[in-house]
Amino acid sequence: MLMDVTQTTERSAGDVPAGDARAGDTLAPAATATGAPRTPGRIHRAWFVAVVTFVTIIGAAAFASLPGLLIDPLHQEFDWSRGTIGFAVSVNLALYGLTAPFAAALMDRFGIRRVVAVALTIISVGSLLTVWMTAAWQLVLFWGVLVGLGSGSMALAFAATVTNRWFVAKRGLVTGILTAAGASGQLVFLPFLSWLVEHHGWRPASITVALAAIAVVPFVWLLLRDHPADVGLAAYGAETYTPKPGPVPGAARRAVGVLVSAARTGPFWLLAGTFAICGASTNGLVKTHFVPAAHDHGMPITAAASLLAVIGVFDVVGTIASGWFTDRFEARRLLAVYYALRGVSLLFLPMLLAPSVHPPMLFFIVFYGLDWVATVPPTIALCREHYGDDSAIVFGWVLASHQVGAAVVAFAGGVARDVFGSYDVVWYASGALCAAAALMALVIRRPPTVRPVVVAGVA
Repeated sequence: MLMDVTQTTERSAGDVPAGDARAGDTLAPAATATGAPRTPGRIHRAWFVAVVTFVTIIGAAAFASLPGLLIDPLHQEFDWSRGTIGFAVSVNLALYGLTAPFAAALMDRFGIRRVVAVALTIISVGSLLTVWMTAAWQLVLFWGVLVGLGSGSMALAFAATVTNRWFVAKRGLVTGILTAAGASGQLVFLPFLSWLVEHHGWRPASITVALAAIAVVPFVWLLLRDHPADVGLAAYGAETYTPKPGPVPGAARRAVGVLVSAARTGPFWLLAGTFAICGASTNGLVKTHFVPAAHDHGMPITAAASLLAVIGVFDVVGTIASGWFTDRFEARRLLAVYYALRGVSLLFLPMLLAPSVHPPMLFFIVFYGLDWVATVPPTIALCREHYGDDSAIVFGWVLASHQVGAAVVAFAGGVARDVFGSYDVVWYASGALCAAAALMALVIRRPPTVRPVVVAGVA
């Protein structure tokens, strides 16, 4: 059992980034900020916050399982081209990323609970409205814009914000666990949603997503807390108590200001470039187009969706393991290995697609699952190393590049299928891009000291 390490002196040098302790902090090993004694041996509240965050991301992840299942049904019912449907998905993915840095800044202004509760409500409304759509522009508006904006506020920047505020020790591990929550949501919902689509149509599946998102809102509002100081605690692994900072005004100005400052540095562009390729090769390609590509080769939709769910199983294992590795090994080298292995696996995929599931395909699914979002913990760690207190917002912008890459390939994949009659060219191109990402990761250098980005006029 993990106990409250604020009452211990064990801490590795790599667990505490420079700049976390602020002048004027006081040691609080035996009492809260209000003087209330702590009960020895109690599990630190940070772990309960992490659990609520995990469950929240799982509930929101239901919507991410659906786009790949809708391409064929919407094409058949409305006679929309795959490129048109792919465009709606690309709008969703792009807004998912572009909203993230502003959401991180809004969490600093209004608190995590308010932002996340509103985001889940928007996801639910957008998904529900698709049930009554009759034109392609409505798909773009409801699924692309509304669900995209809501999901962007529930993006990995949410996990990064919770980790940065509540944890000093075990940050890599917690990042891996929270990142894996998205895969867990896919695991929970994808087989059921594919069954609904195949036997009852796409509308019940869309309603299920809406209900899943709104059902999480009470848990967020009642159980989530914005900062350790709200309950009179230091962050997990911290030796000093940090008072809760006041609201940071000008969320949009701060998000843009952090971008301008970070964009002057080389590591930002390398991280953004590698993460764009990450998004292109996962959310944009496999999550969106694997099911219709497998169906093109005669595989039933339910079987193809079940394979994606298996990716979700091993994604959990791979991401948590990656967080553990990130606490112990150099992050940029981990990224290079992850991208190189992913590229090799994508080059073999066109040869593995068949009407039935066979052992080589299962090997690909397991391998790709382990690597799916293993890139997230080392990417967040590199943002933290280079940009300090602004790392959550910087990661939000890096995540924006991830989703722009995903959006481009979600659209291009649909167009390629319409033009060439298959997805083969997209698999090969993505494999080559992953090789380039591996080389880019190796170019990133570790900073001599951790210095947060300073934005003029922003506290």
